[in-house]
Amino acid sequence: MRLPRKVKVVEVGPRDGLQNEERLVPTEVKVGLIDRLSRAGFATVEATSFVSPKWVPQLADAARVMEGIERRAEVSYPVLTPNLRGLEAAIAAGASEIAVFGAASETFSLRNINCSVAESLENFREVIRVALGHRLRVRGYVSCVLGCPYEGPVAPEAVATVAERLFELGCYEVSLGDTTGVGTALRAQGMIEAVAARVPVERLAVHFHDTYGQALANVLAALQAGVTTIDSSVAGLGGCPYAQGSSGNLATEDLLYMLEGLGIDTGVDLGRVIAAGDYICGHLGRSSGSRVARARGCADLHRQQKVS
Repeated sequence: MRLPRKVKVVEVGPRDGLQNEERLVPTEVKVGLIDRLSRAGFATVEATSFVSPKWVPQLADAARVMEGIERRAEVSYPVLTPNLRGLEAAIAAGASEIAVFGAASETFSLRNINCSVAESLENFREVIRVALGHRLRVRGYVSCVLGCPYEGPVAPEAVATVAERLFELGCYEVSLGDTTGVGTALRAQGMIEAVAARVPVERLAVHFHDTYGQALANVLAALQAGVTTIDSSVAGLGGCPYAQGSSGNLATEDLLYMLEGLGIDTGVDLGRVIAAGDYICGHLGRSSGSRVARARGCADLHRQQKVS
């Protein structure tokens, strides 16, 4: 297998992982999670979203989160900004990187952000222009790259068209998201090849959900296709409210375990990530969605029982 020597892992748990939690997570807990992840060695920790509290009440404290975190010079803290109002709030909060979120599916776009794919891209044009004018870095997301909960399979060329447009508008990187987790390795590789024909592969990232248990296989396919940036969420937090049955994101702990086993450097401390996952899951009142974290926990408990 031709695999990269180094991979950048983008931690999305504090934003994508927590945004759909029904019970409000206190600001200080979010700050504690982000600080723990920052100390684990990530170069990028997606912090929050400046979106209307009416639509995402969990992230109504975005400005307070940005104020409270311990910002490390070597870490970027991107925030999601769906419109100019969100961008203005992010700038006021001292953000240095933002993200915009589009879709490859017309129906998903209409139901998610209430406009067509073309209209969403036109809206992003001004957001990106203003952000770049303030010297902010801009990351683009494309959702439903392997399937849509309303339309079914999505054509790779549709994904490539949206990704190319985001790149042309000024996004330094475009993350390709399998929102419903229906993708398989062969389909993922074919989609990436279609997009890479129009956007440099080094400017692409992947973001897999694990609904069908295929996320790690899809990551491996993406690595073989030349992608070196992978999104994941601590403890497997997250999901998509617009995709029925969609489970959480790929757990960061499981991703790191696989990459370490392949001899790929990430610069991230797995033990610290497991601890960060334990921290947030303790506050959420449930066990981690990471198989690695659960296995390590069982092994530690077994050792303690043997000692006692």
